[in-house]
Amino acid sequence: MIYTVTLNPAIDYVVGVDKIKTGTVNRTSEEQVFFGGKGINVSRVLSELGVKSVATGFIAGFTGKALKEEMKSLCIETLFTELPDGFSRINIKIKSDEETEINGQGPAVSEEYLDKFLDSLSVLKNGDVLVLAGSVPKSVPDNIYEIIMERFSDKGIKFVVDASGGLLTKVLPLKPYLIKPNHIELGEIFGVEINTPDEAEIYARKLQSMGAMNVIVSMAEKGALLVDENGERHFCEALKGEVINSVGAGDSMLAGFLAGIERRENSDYALKLGTASGGATAFSSDLAKKEMIEKLFSKLC
Repeated sequence: MIYTVTLNPAIDYVVGVDKIKTGTVNRTSEEQVFFGGKGINVSRVLSELGVKSVATGFIAGFTGKALKEEMKSLCIETLFTELPDGFSRINIKIKSDEETEINGQGPAVSEEYLDKFLDSLSVLKNGDVLVLAGSVPKSVPDNIYEIIMERFSDKGIKFVVDASGGLLTKVLPLKPYLIKPNHIELGEIFGVEINTPDEAEIYARKLQSMGAMNVIVSMAEKGALLVDENGERHFCEALKGEVINSVGAGDSMLAGFLAGIERRENSDYALKLGTASGGATAFSSDLAKKEMIEKLFSKLC
């Protein structure tokens, strides 16, 4: 079973306003609501691909209940830790002459409820996959991914970490099964600029030497590179199309790759399915749908 962790999920309220005027009432020209957070995005795309997962993390208040209900409507099992105070965050995204974002901070997590969350992960067993994705709320220890991996290191769990900077490098000695930096994040880790797949491969292998088993480097229009646990290089060209929405494309790619592995296919297949899933989100207004993924995947075969 695949479990996803979203420590600070959100409801994104996206509005269009023809022209913003401060200090007065503005009317929207369009409105959309999206339920997300990196781990939740992974679960949603896995569901589109027919792969079951369990969404975990913290929720609170009426927005938390709405998130849980949305997962239920998508037939995604949940194991959220419900906090007694506050509410899951709402992010406001305003599309006008310029795009403006106002992101909520989310509820505070006490030590008591952090322990309850960690205890809830005890259901994972040998062979399960745990996806740790995204940033960490201020009220949660910034080494929470290390805490989780150390606590369950003897259970045979495959840890997948989709994070950047120190959040990623600190877990490498714990030998994560898969990490997925993009080429900009990879360059920032080593203080270099990465422009080609060959350059990405050099530094992906350095991450392997630091402990990672499999490393995917997404490179936007330059494609995606995988250096697998056997040291083999795999590459997939980028799909061509009009980019409508880049939010969640990386999460979708990760979901597609994991779905390929879950189907017990080879690494080339998994990387292509990941690329198709990421493209399907990028070329859509919301997260990838099955029909679009299949259409794009056929172009890569």
